[in-house]
Amino acid sequence: MASSGLQLLGYFLALIGLAATVAATLMVEWKKQYQGKTYRIYEGLWMSCSGNERTTCEFHQYLLKLPPEVQATRAVMLVSVFLSSVALMVSTVGMKCTRFMDGKAEFKSAVAMIGGIMFLIAGLLTITMTSWYVKMIVQKSYEYHSLTSAEFGNAVFVSWAGGFFTMAGGAFLSCRRCSGSQTGSISSNHLLPTTHPKSNYV
Repeated sequence: MASSGLQLLGYFLALIGLAATVAATLMVEWKKQYQGKTYRIYEGLWMSCSGNERTTCEFHQYLLKLPPEVQATRAVMLVSVFLSSVALMVSTVGMKCTRFMDGKAEFKSAVAMIGGIMFLIAGLLTITMTSWYVKMIVQKSYEYHSLTSAEFGNAVFVSWAGGFFTMAGGAFLSCRRCSGSQTGSISSNHLLPTTHPKSNYV
């Protein structure tokens, strides 16, 4: 089983990644668009805002009328958040510092590894979808450069950071490299008490 320190580090990194992914999903600054020098338009996955100094926001009312990149990104980000939430519960059960399944060390280690793999998949989904969204914005900005000037906003960077933190946490939780050395040390410690008493009687 991986050491408790590495598991705690991976757990907190994944927790930070999940929080950043949720924040990015709810943020409105996925795409920034300027009309003139003062009028700004922000487009998110759930609402859009526009105005000069004061902006007014409204939720997207018709899902089918949204651009394909917004529909796909919204769906994948929700899947990533759901998968990370399930991985958070699974990892809590499998972590060494918890008291769940104390008598089943091997099974507990496998549960922690499954939670880490789920975090890895969730982070990969977030990074891949965010990168595809940015690619679509860049392509559209080249196509309609004469009419509007569009660029990606701060939510993209928050989403990338959330994906990287989630993957880093999943990598620590799913690491089994330390299990061999720790298992070996545990088995050797079990042998020591049986050999020392015999040597005392000889």
